[in-house]
Amino acid sequence: MTPLLSMMMFLQFFTWGAWFATLSAVLDSNGLSAFKGGAYESVPIAAIFAPLFLGLIADRLFSSEKVMGVLLVLGGIIMALIPLYAIKQADDAGDLIVWLILGHSLCFMPTLGLGNTIAFTHIPTQNDFPKIRVWGTIGWIAAGLVGGGLGWSNSFNLFWMGSIAAVLLGVFCFFLPNTPPPLKGKPLDIRSLLMVDAFKLLKDFNFAIFALCSTLICIPLAYYYGLTGTYLNQTGFSQSAATMTLGQMSEIFFMLLIPFFFRRLGLKLMILIGMGCWVIRYGLFALGAPDQVSWMLLLAVLVHGICYDFFFVTGFMYTDDKAPKDIRGQAQSLLVFLTQGIGMFFGFRIAFGGSFGPIPLNWHIGEWGKQVASSDQYNEALKVARGQGEELGFFESFSQMFSRSLPEGLDGQLLGTTMGEWKDYWMFPAIMAAVVFILFALLFHDKMSTKEVDESDVAEASLNEEVV
Repeated sequence: MTPLLSMMMFLQFFTWGAWFATLSAVLDSNGLSAFKGGAYESVPIAAIFAPLFLGLIADRLFSSEKVMGVLLVLGGIIMALIPLYAIKQADDAGDLIVWLILGHSLCFMPTLGLGNTIAFTHIPTQNDFPKIRVWGTIGWIAAGLVGGGLGWSNSFNLFWMGSIAAVLLGVFCFFLPNTPPPLKGKPLDIRSLLMVDAFKLLKDFNFAIFALCSTLICIPLAYYYGLTGTYLNQTGFSQSAATMTLGQMSEIFFMLLIPFFFRRLGLKLMILIGMGCWVIRYGLFALGAPDQVSWMLLLAVLVHGICYDFFFVTGFMYTDDKAPKDIRGQAQSLLVFLTQGIGMFFGFRIAFGGSFGPIPLNWHIGEWGKQVASSDQYNEALKVARGQGEELGFFESFSQMFSRSLPEGLDGQLLGTTMGEWKDYWMFPAIMAAVVFILFALLFHDKMSTKEVDESDVAEASLNEEVV
């Protein structure tokens, strides 16, 4: 059973990792940079509606593996339409691509919960979950390495890779063991579906501060997911899809060390370290921009493991500890709703300078946080300067994961202007993360129960994790 479930996790996160990390670089390189915000916002929108779909339909009417299979095949077909339509270069290509990404995301996001349901139904104990779930992270890494090795980091071909993986997994799901709907025959509980009881946890001051800071920290987090692919490409990492997998590699390492650190550092310090690494990450991106300092840029990607594990996994463990047993599922759904839904949605809006209805969200402090105005011009100049270049083999492209180089013919003045704008841009999420860090440090004064933290706690927390 473990090999089947591990393969399920591998293909599931391979599908997501194939396109999400470097979507911005793909759109930039194909003249569609104006549509990056809408494309990325589709994922948190889907994350908001996924629990409603699971609660109303998937958990009550059909076997989990069959629902997951149908959703993945449908999502894979939708994803295949993206490169097909992009090739036509129609005037409204960007709008349709955004809608297609939203359609795929609405199919894919519920499968995260379904996959976990299938896994937990068929493993002896929760202690077995980490060795299965880790294959999801390996799948994400593999997608980035394959995409980079094939030289597709800036290409719509990444969507072919994701589409094929989604359809393969969809078919594979029908060969998984039967997993009956967990709530079949039970009356619909609107209170649970709308997380009514979980919202009552916000009456607790410390939990309210934790929930608020969790939501707010996801605003600067969106900058990393939405712009790092573009930024690395513009600083000279031609295969940014492979480069960004360093973050997932460090995630595996620090995930295994969470019990060790938790026993020595405690709840509050663990979360503060995670938040602090967000400040360090964006500070490194800003300081490394003017001279494209490779070690700073690579280190900023590598600290993803601490950023994610110390904050999100620890936060899920705290939420599980804080909530009464009968509403723990609600409480975890609430945290995902606030962070991956609300926080990330507004984060992408602010990162790309959008608006929320009539409210402008192009936030900045002086020059800090302003959009990189010369980005489109620089992308075109970089594309021309690189030219067709020499056709590289898989392993030669793969080796560019760590190497950074810019073509000699690139306009030096344009390079300096663009990198100066990137420096100012990255300072803003660093400031936002620092403000949340200070707010949490001053106002949060809670502890977890005195129970020993072990691998089973980490497994339960990872049940609700999202990316990358």
